[in-house]
Amino acid sequence: MTTSPAPVRLLLADDEHLIRGALAALLSLEDDLLVVAEAASGPEALAMARAHTPDVAVLDLQMPGADGVKVATSLRTELPGCRVLIVTGHGRPGHLKRALAAGVRGFVPKTVSAQRLAEIIRTVHAGNRYVDPELAADAISAGDSPLTAREAEVLELAADGAPVTEIAARAVLSAGTVRNYLSSAMTKLGAENRHAAIRLARERGWV
Repeated sequence: MTTSPAPVRLLLADDEHLIRGALAALLSLEDDLLVVAEAASGPEALAMARAHTPDVAVLDLQMPGADGVKVATSLRTELPGCRVLIVTGHGRPGHLKRALAAGVRGFVPKTVSAQRLAEIIRTVHAGNRYVDPELAADAISAGDSPLTAREAEVLELAADGAPVTEIAARAVLSAGTVRNYLSSAMTKLGAENRHAAIRLARERGWV
């Protein structure tokens, strides 16, 4: 008597409860997939991953606390056996490049059907990579971010309007260094101020 292989254990993370619940219900209809945990934020996704050690983590790109790419970066270190698939409604070129650099194995838009998502989950679980062709084409045509990692970090910390002294404390830098990074980022992006620089960088998915 042959036994069926163990189902692929899934973690679903999305801050929109209705979408997450619907996705969990649809994927649970697949005999070889099993949703073992759900999360509504980046930190919760990490906690659930540590507790349940899923085979595949299906993460929304934009979540409270930490986005899908940051969660993927942590999982790559803590749970290297867990494959990460990012589902996003904001598939900007820079997001894809950040995701691939973080070791993400799949990157798809939220417009994908549940049946197709199930197929992609199986592909990722098998050790292969899947990137939506349209998102890949956009990323290639957009080019690389002109920002250094530090410039992008400081720009992201400035997004909520925090003063330079607070940004410096959070980034463990001097106020003068923070001003230099912000000035450099604005120059590279052709922005007249930090708010415009943040908007431009986000539109391109560079932060």
